[in-house]
Amino acid sequence: MQSVAFFDIDGTLFRSSLLIELVEALVTDGVFPPEATDGYRDSYRQWRNREGSYDAYIAEVIETYLKNIKGVPYGTFADSGRRVAAIHGKRVYRFTRDLIAELKGKGYYVVAISQSPKTILDMFCADYGFDKVYGRIYEIGPQDKFTGETSNEHLIENKATILKRVFDNNPTLTRDNSVAVGDTEGDIGLLESVSQPICFNPNQALYIHAKRQGWKVVIERKDVIYHL
Repeated sequence: MQSVAFFDIDGTLFRSSLLIELVEALVTDGVFPPEATDGYRDSYRQWRNREGSYDAYIAEVIETYLKNIKGVPYGTFADSGRRVAAIHGKRVYRFTRDLIAELKGKGYYVVAISQSPKTILDMFCADYGFDKVYGRIYEIGPQDKFTGETSNEHLIENKATILKRVFDNNPTLTRDNSVAVGDTEGDIGLLESVSQPICFNPNQALYIHAKRQGWKVVIERKDVIYHL
């Protein structure tokens, strides 16, 4: 039986958000109009100045993506995604990068879960040895163009549901010694479902919950890794 490790990607392995970098690239490449960034400029400034929340910022990035992706050819989208993965593929945290390598060395089945588009996730995760990658899948219609709709949204919204799916579909995997790494309260359901939850660079809501539960908290700041 093989133990499993689940990793959130954005802000946990990748030191940013793949969706944010992708939207910026799509604007730079002329796929999205220049004014697309107007949709989240104010919320970005508020978050950067610690006057607003990251959740509000990323919500507007998602809204911008959905508003502009309809009608974009898949091949054009994929070209921008490959460029983002090539530029940012090494922009990762040392703690999670090294933990993945350590667990792979111990024979773990390693799963990536993210709200970012699966196409760019597959590109980004290719260098880190993930056995399975779960991300948002956007529907492609006639002429290989995006329709603007999301497929199986109910699945990707709940990471604990994905965990159950992984074990249900793979009878050789075991929950014994299972690991999960997350950074926001949206990861709580996933973290509760494993024997070794790790809260990495958690936001306040997850940090408070983690301390109540006695979960491991790890902070990486500059070149120092703190185990709390």
